[in-house]
Amino acid sequence: MGEIVTLSAEDGHTLAAYRATPQGKARGGLVIVQEIFGVNSHIRRVTDGFAADGYVALAPAIFDRAEPGFMTGYRQEDIDRGRAVRMKIPLADMVKDIRAAVRVLEGAGHKVGVVGYCLGGSLAWLSATRIDGLAGTVGYYGGAIAEHAQEKPRCPVLLHWGETDQSIPPDHWKTVSTAHPDVPMHVYPAGHGFNCDERGSYHGPSAKLARTRTLEFLERHLG
Repeated sequence: MGEIVTLSAEDGHTLAAYRATPQGKARGGLVIVQEIFGVNSHIRRVTDGFAADGYVALAPAIFDRAEPGFMTGYRQEDIDRGRAVRMKIPLADMVKDIRAAVRVLEGAGHKVGVVGYCLGGSLAWLSATRIDGLAGTVGYYGGAIAEHAQEKPRCPVLLHWGETDQSIPPDHWKTVSTAHPDVPMHVYPAGHGFNCDERGSYHGPSAKLARTRTLEFLERHLG
């Protein structure tokens, strides 16, 4: 369903992106932001899924700045590799790459949203606070959101958390909730990465409910 395209960021950096398009008229545009595992088979399926729901979906390879073409699985050594690459790239540069994807979709006449997972969940929050013109963003278990909770979203935001997430304790999402009581948040009986069906932490009922809520949010704000 998808194809690889090239994006150009505001600082001149070029990066790859996986693009999936719906059949018929699009509801809007979505930027899908990866975990630390790159635009791998799971993220491509997620992107395809949103295209099947009617959105032009674009997943920028935000790790191209450090290791072009990086993608991996979910073993411990893969986690270690992903973390190492992630530390080589400032979050601000990742936001530039997301902004490049947003502008491409806007240029095609779409209302645009951002949906991100793990690292991408944190970047979905930073997209809401730092990128103008977005219609809405959705963040799944973003571990860096609390440390950026002082930033003010410029668009509607929806957040999903895992109740038993060992890397994001309850005080994290409580910090965000206290700073932004108007931002809807949902907590699921699941751990980190519960949306990814390639991980041991996958929790089908939570993933299904979160996706339903995400689609309702997107329909409300993007159409």
